[in-house]
Amino acid sequence: MKQVVVLALCAGLTGCGAVDLKMPRWGKADAGAARVPDGELRPVPRPDPPEDVTRGDRSGAPAGPLGMTVVSLGSASEPGMWLKTPLVAGSRQGDVIWQGRRAEVTLIPIDGENSAGSRMSLQAMQALGLPLTELAEVQVIAR
Repeated sequence: MKQVVVLALCAGLTGCGAVDLKMPRWGKADAGAARVPDGELRPVPRPDPPEDVTRGDRSGAPAGPLGMTVVSLGSASEPGMWLKTPLVAGSRQGDVIWQGRRAEVTLIPIDGENSAGSRMSLQAMQALGLPLTELAEVQVIAR
């Protein structure tokens, strides 16, 4: 979201003569560093996303039903659609089904036996219509 706002601001300022963007002057301490001409912008390197998020489950487990788990409300301060569960070995995309309703979530591994319970995000629980104060059994499917 921050990148969108920054890009919108940059696009809005393009061609605006009142704005004078200049690179800072490099001191003697930076004598060996590559210099960038005034007025040019350098790209900022971004870290690559974690491998287990981009390529699915690290264990190589195939997509399909993972089983049933009892869910409770996870941290309400963590946004997004996610399920923290011991049913996966690595982060991957999946679906959660409760009473015929389906929600797409990110499956995030946690320690524990497969029979241990799982924690679901507030947004995912609301999407499924789950009661926030109760435990509910849901079906988990890996993509």
